[in-house]
Amino acid sequence: MIKGVHTMFYSSEPEALRAFLRDKLGFPSCDVGDGWLIFQMPEADMGCHPADASGEHGAATGTHAISFYCDNLADTMKELEGRGVKFAEVQDAGFGLVTFFMMPGDVRVQLYQPRYTKVFD
Repeated sequence: MIKGVHTMFYSSEPEALRAFLRDKLGFPSCDVGDGWLIFQMPEADMGCHPADASGEHGAATGTHAISFYCDNLADTMKELEGRGVKFAEVQDAGFGLVTFFMMPGDVRVQLYQPRYTKVFD
């Protein structure tokens, strides 16, 4: 039975990205050898969205995306800004409030505060 999900970021600066995830976002990690960190993640959920070849309302088929979510976007942004994270302007996306930030290696990540209620714990 599937027990969880393992996500990956590919970066031209993997060491800097690992340090960012550990030091700026505060994810606990274990070193599985030679400085290769695997991060323990909080709860997760997964969505399946329709593909949009134009890129205007989504992404091309076969695309994967990783987003982080929080209970209070303003508070989370303030905390992370104190650690040096820089954010794009917050947008109301209907399903929630959304912003983006950059990580080392030109990795763009979404952070959002959902409006939907989690139905599982």
